Amino acid sequence: MELLTIGEFAARSRLSPKALRLYDRLGLLSPARVDAATGYRRYRADQVEQARRIALLRQLDMPLARIADLVALPGPRASDELVAYWADVEERHAFRRAMAEHLRDLLSGRRTNMYEIRTADVPEQAVLTERKSLLTDELPRWIPAALDRLETAAGGCGGVAGAPFVVYHAEVSLDSDGPAEACVPVTDLRAAEAYAAANRRTTSLRVEPAQRLAYVRVAKAQVAHPQIMSAFEAVEEWIAREGLTVAGPCREIYFADWDTASASDEVCDIAFPVSR
Repeated sequence: MELLTIGEFAARSRLSPKALRLYDRLGLLSPARVDAATGYRRYRADQVEQARRIALLRQLDMPLARIADLVALPGPRASDELVAYWADVEERHAFRRAMAEHLRDLLSGRRTNMYEIRTADVPEQAVLTERKSLLTDELPRWIPAALDRLETAAGGCGGVAGAPFVVYHAEVSLDSDGPAEACVPVTDLRAAEAYAAANRRTTSLRVEPAQRLAYVRVAKAQVAHPQIMSAFEAVEEWIAREGLTVAGPCREIYFADWDTASASDEVCDIAFPVSR
């Protein structure tokens, strides 16, 4: 069996000796033999292909821990894992590109206020909720899943009593994890209390007070980040101009069927509770 020194292996694999020592410590690419007396590493020639694959994956900025998981998989599953990783990369890149365009418009002063701000009085309502600390890129998956779970639970609590919504108790961004709270109004308070008590690890029940909301209605295409930030900012600016006070956390209220709506259909209200 041909064994290569770390220098020879580094030259063939296109990885530096420093990188090879790191990969050894992480269990990602271990030498075939280590001399007990000198600590010299020896690699098999047939390890070169795996080392080159690791080098290529690192050029995609794949984290080392994820590379370790990927190279341990059989070929088809490793391919699927790579596809999933790259889809995540492209999603993050699309978000950053949209954010850059949003910031460019803000900094250049080209942003115009295209929103009509309205107000509405909302009565007291009991809501089943799920609460989670999460970042912006997790919202598109978590929101529909959480609302679907809560709407299913509401079926045993007299049914859904109003439009579902998500409350943001603190900023949700790439660096700040909220938390966010998915909410579904229910009809039968006692049944909802029993359900929440039986499922207290995942679900809560609370009563939203009667309140006035200042809101703007947005189309499906405007819901994505960072476009939706303009809607939140427009409502906040209107509240300040009107001499009102923000009386609670902001929210997104979903009044239309997301799956059947077109990009131009209005689907969501961006709202803040307000008071004089």
